[in-house]
Amino acid sequence: MLFALPEEQREVQDAIRRVAEEKVAPRAAAIDAAGAYPQDMFDLLRDLGLFTLPFPREYGGSGSMLSACVAVEELCRVCYNTAYLLVVQWTPFSAILAGGDGPQKTRLLPGLAGGELRAAFSTTEAQSGSDVSGIRTRAERVAGGYRLNGAKIWCTNSAQSDFVLVAAKIVDEGQAVAAARRGAINLFIVDRDSPGFTIGPPENKMGARGVPSCPLFLDDVFVSDENRLGAEGLGFRTVMEAFNRTRPIIGARGVGLAQGAMELAIEFVRQRAAFGQPVIDFQGVRWMLADMAIQIEAARNLVYRAAAMVDGGIEGAELSQAAAIAKAQATDTAMAVATDAVQLFGAAGISNDYPINRYFRDAKVLQIVEGTNQIQRNIIANNLLGRT
Repeated sequence: MLFALPEEQREVQDAIRRVAEEKVAPRAAAIDAAGAYPQDMFDLLRDLGLFTLPFPREYGGSGSMLSACVAVEELCRVCYNTAYLLVVQWTPFSAILAGGDGPQKTRLLPGLAGGELRAAFSTTEAQSGSDVSGIRTRAERVAGGYRLNGAKIWCTNSAQSDFVLVAAKIVDEGQAVAAARRGAINLFIVDRDSPGFTIGPPENKMGARGVPSCPLFLDDVFVSDENRLGAEGLGFRTVMEAFNRTRPIIGARGVGLAQGAMELAIEFVRQRAAFGQPVIDFQGVRWMLADMAIQIEAARNLVYRAAAMVDGGIEGAELSQAAAIAKAQATDTAMAVATDAVQLFGAAGISNDYPINRYFRDAKVLQIVEGTNQIQRNIIANNLLGRT
């Protein structure tokens, strides 16, 4: 490994690897097959105190993004869905930490840290996808707060959440829908039992099946001023900038998934023979495995470097560039490695009875979620050339 992990992160790696292999791996296939939320895995992560790992020590965390990436990598190596439970808890935590005021942090962060509260983060809409500026959900100013109207899709973890951070454009009371296209975006803390707020049925997803994603419907949902996250017109930008610091975690999921897929492929081909010799002795097979290792090591070092930059206090365009490169390369690597691993499994690779099928489906999800890899390339190009 070119990136030498400090002692603290090696200890995290050893501890999480033991848990992953002993407690998580035996459950991975069943979680995917059932497509149901794994409460037992949530309880395990809560009992291990992992929900605040990347955050400041005052919230019980390590204050280390590198430690968080190492933990996610080790979990994703055996079970994408269990690793995802950390990410969906960390996203709203990070948003509130970055954009929330004192009372909001006091009210919500301890519960998220201890696992007593669960939350979700919702920006995506059917007509806009990655184009966040094109969202149509409106927050109309009214006495004492706002009324939210609109619909969201693909809100992961919403079915289990106590509240959802919903992105909406602020307009004055009575303005036309078209005015929302020009409004300033803010995030709003919407309690799940708010009148007019409906969480739809889970999507039947190809991958990431253990943490359901649902549509949201908002029909005149009242949200008080106290539940607007950040200053009006500025809160969303603050949160988005903060997410640059957590993007290495998404890359870590790709590294872990790729590592697990390669290990499964090696184990499989070691047991097979063809044309009178072990499959592992064919040069073409050996080169495929070598290419997997090269890609994984490159992606791992990019992810660790971006995480170390976060821990070193680097911000702005330099971090944005490193984080986007790490996310795109690591998740593209996950897809490439999983694809070749399925090929090495042959006919068994397309059977749901073999785990590599699950790795392939989850890898495709990683190229799309948390900012598609096309969006990451836009970020990279903009940092190189400026916006056009």
